[in-house]
Formats: sequence, C-alpha cells, structure tokens
Amino acid sequence: MAKVKRSPWLLHYDGASCNGCDIEVLASLTPVYDAERFGVENTGDPMQADIFLVTGGINDQCYDVVKQLYDQMPRPKVVVAVGVCACTGGIFKDAYGIHGGVDTCIPVDIYVPGCAARPQAIIDGIVKAVELFQKRSDEHDEYERTHRNEEGSQNA
Repeated sequence: MAKVKRSPWLLHYDGASCNGCDIEVLASLTPVYDAERFGVENTGDPMQADIFLVTGGINDQCYDVVKQLYDQMPRPKVVVAVGVCACTGGIFKDAYGIHGGVDTCIPVDIYVPGCAARPQAIIDGIVKAVELFQKRSDEHDEYERTHRNEEGSQNA
C-alpha cells in the first residue's frame, strides 16, 4: 500500500442484518486488528466521510436512509459492502421487504463476502477502499486543476 496523503474518513452503517458482520467490523477496529493503522478514521458524519462501509442487506426501512447517507457524502467516495447480506441479500434475500444487497440501492465498489465476514477480510476490503479512494482523489484533484486552468485562460 502506498503512503496515504490524508486519512480518509469511514462511515459505517448496519442495514438489515443479524449483526454478525457489524460485530466483526467493530472487532476489526479494536487494537487486536487495528484497521486504523492503514490510515482510516471513523466518523458518524456522512458529510465528512470518504468511505461508506455497509453491513447487512437493504430493506424497505433502510433503503432511503442508505441513499441519503450516500448522497450526503462528498466526491470522491468509495462504498464497501461487508458480508453476504450486504453483497447479495444473503439468507434474507427472498424475505418480505428485502430489496437485496447494497447494490440495489447505491453503487458498490468493493465486496467483502462472508457470513460473518472475518476481520482480516474486512481490513483487506478497507485497504482496497483506501487505495481506490486515493486514486479517485488524485484524479479528482487533477480534474480540478485542469478545469481551473481552462477557466483562467478563457477569462484572460
């Protein structure tokens, strides 16, 4: 993993789940696994978040919440679906009120399978998310610089 330019902020949301993956996400943030050593910081504010980590499937009650949280996040942003429920809907897939995985609501960049997903797999997904975020951030910065230079030459 390359050097992180700035610490991306991670927003965790638990959708319709049994909470198994939620517990494993919390375990991955403890000193035993220490996911924060890869440069991520936790936040509860979607307007500050760069990485959106979702556990559990999407049901009628959380569909709009997940969509609103995603829409409030600034660009560039990365979405990580953790656990089989978040990836596909899992065992609840055909249940009443379940839409399916997170990708039925918002675009997903990284899938971390498992029931429940292991902390090591979650950390691997977070590392991939940090790398993807850094790449998108660099591209976004380059676009902004180019766009500003074009505006400056048009105004001259």
